Amino acid sequence: MKRRNFLRAAVVGAGVTAFGNRLSGTALAAPAQNGPSPYGALQAADANGIQLPAGFTSRVIARSGQKVAGTAYTWHNAPDGGAVFADGSGWIYVSNSEINPGGGAGAVKFDANGTITGAHRVLANTRQNCAGGKTPWNTWLSCEEIDLGFVYECQPNGPASAAVQRPAMGKFKHEAAAADPVRKVVYLTEDTTDGCFYRFVPTTWGDLSAGTLQVLKAGTATSGSFTWANVPDPDGSPTATRNQVSGAKRFNGGEGLHYANDTAWFTTKGDNRVWQLNLTNSTYELAYDDSLVSPGSAPLTGVDNVTGTSSGDLYVAEDGGNMEICVITPNDIVAPFLRITGQSSSEICGPAFTPAGNRLYFSSQRGTSGSSSGGITYEVTGPFRS
Repeated sequence: MKRRNFLRAAVVGAGVTAFGNRLSGTALAAPAQNGPSPYGALQAADANGIQLPAGFTSRVIARSGQKVAGTAYTWHNAPDGGAVFADGSGWIYVSNSEINPGGGAGAVKFDANGTITGAHRVLANTRQNCAGGKTPWNTWLSCEEIDLGFVYECQPNGPASAAVQRPAMGKFKHEAAAADPVRKVVYLTEDTTDGCFYRFVPTTWGDLSAGTLQVLKAGTATSGSFTWANVPDPDGSPTATRNQVSGAKRFNGGEGLHYANDTAWFTTKGDNRVWQLNLTNSTYELAYDDSLVSPGSAPLTGVDNVTGTSSGDLYVAEDGGNMEICVITPNDIVAPFLRITGQSSSEICGPAFTPAGNRLYFSSQRGTSGSSSGGITYEVTGPFRS
C-alpha cells in the first residue's frame, strides 16, 4: 500500500514471490478507504452471472458433481482454497474441498493456451479442507478447518496417496498457510473467534516433518509490535494451542493469508479486517477495517481468502457480503473487482493467479443452489495490472 512504499515493478531475488512487492518502508497510516477501482466500473453480468470490468471475460472450469470437461474426473463438492502451480508450459489449479468427512483436494491441468488437459485428486479422505498455501518447493498445504485438524502436504500432480500429514505444524482449527522464504518459516491462521496467528519453523527448510510451532504475542491494540513464543504442545490436547502461551494475541476468525516481500497479510472474518504484519521490524497494523471506511458504505465485507499480484494489488474474496472479489490498491483504495450475481447463499473461495498473471481462478463454493454440491469454479481472463 502507499504507506508501505511498494516498488511498482516486479522484482526477483530472495524474498520475492511470483506475485509480490518488496517492502521498503514501515510507516503507519489509516486503513484502506472506499474509492474508484483501477479497472473502472463493473459491467452488466455476463452469461455466467459475473459482473466484470470492461475487457475481462469469464468461463466455467468445473462444477461440483460433474466431470471436468474432457476428463474422467468428477469435481469435488464445496470447492474452497486454491493455488496455481507452473507445469511445464502450462499450469495446474489446485482446489480444496470443504466437506466433512471426505474433504481432500482436486486439481485441473491446463496447457499454455489455457485448454484443460486433465484433472485428478491430490488429497483424499480428510476432513473439511478449507484454505491452505503454496510452498516455494511447489507443494500444496491443505488445511483442515476442524478442532485438532492437520496440515497435509500434497503434490499438485498427485496422486492423492503422495500427500503427507504434517503434525509438527500443530493440531488446531487450521485455515490458511503462507511460506516465507526469507525467514524460512510458514505462517498459519486459526479460524476461531479467539484464534491466534502462528508460524512454523522447520528444522530444515523444505522439510515440514519436524520443527517448532510458535504463536504471535502482542497487545490488544490494532497496531504495535509483536514477538514469537514457542507453543509447548503442538498436539493441542488436552490444552488447545491457542491457550498454551500467556499473551498470545487473539484474532476474531483468522481466514486468508498472503505473503510477499517481508510482509504478511491475513483476514479476520469476525470483524471484517485485513491485517498487515511488517516482518522486517516485527510490527502489525490494519490494512483494512470495514468499520473505518469513509465516506460511504464499506465495499468489502465477509473478508476471506486473499491473494496478490506484482502490481501491489491485494485481491480479497468475500464469504457472503454481495459476493465480490475486491481489490485493495497500493494507494490504499478498496473497490470491487468482480461480483457474482444470483448466488447470495454462497461464498467466493480460492482466488489464485497464473504465473503470467493474466488469468484468475476462484470458486463459488455453493453456486446457485446454496448447497455444497452446487460449487462452481471459474476463470477470469483480462488485462490485470502488472
